[in-house]
Amino acid sequence: MTDQILPQVLEQILSDSKTADAVFSALVPALGEVLNCDRVFLYLRNPETQMGRVPYCWRRNSNYPEVWDAEWKKEPESLGEEDPLFAAALRTEPSIFVEDVETANPEVVNKNFEAKEFGHRALIHAHLCADGLLWGVLQPCMFDRPRVWTDFDRQVIAAVTEKISPLAVAYVRGIVQAQ
Repeated sequence: MTDQILPQVLEQILSDSKTADAVFSALVPALGEVLNCDRVFLYLRNPETQMGRVPYCWRRNSNYPEVWDAEWKKEPESLGEEDPLFAAALRTEPSIFVEDVETANPEVVNKNFEAKEFGHRALIHAHLCADGLLWGVLQPCMFDRPRVWTDFDRQVIAAVTEKISPLAVAYVRGIVQAQ
């Protein structure tokens, strides 16, 4: 994938920012604007402890629910069983583009889980993986209607996840070392 595929604003954030925190803080809202989404959040996790949190969330407006966790929390033991999207992420499968939670294959999306936990209608479940492990999930979404994710959307997500996966590892490892 060439750098020309990424819009300039994203390329600049990814090349100019010096720390994972600086990249993520700037990237999440910029990605929301570039993809014209209702909300984007970034879930980061330690694959060794199965602890995670959502330190970055952008919403187009306050009508959309915020997803944010200040504290690291243990992932529920049943999460991979309840949520097929998360199970796929744990297997480090490619990112998943869900056009309509209501009509998606139940083997891919647990409609009831998504409605209860997130409330979105369409989403990208972008997996941040390194060394065969899941370090995070980047999740742009739409609330009020289905959405067909375009080739542009898919290319942007592929390029962004490739570039930020090492930063997710650095972020999590930095937190672990600081404790």
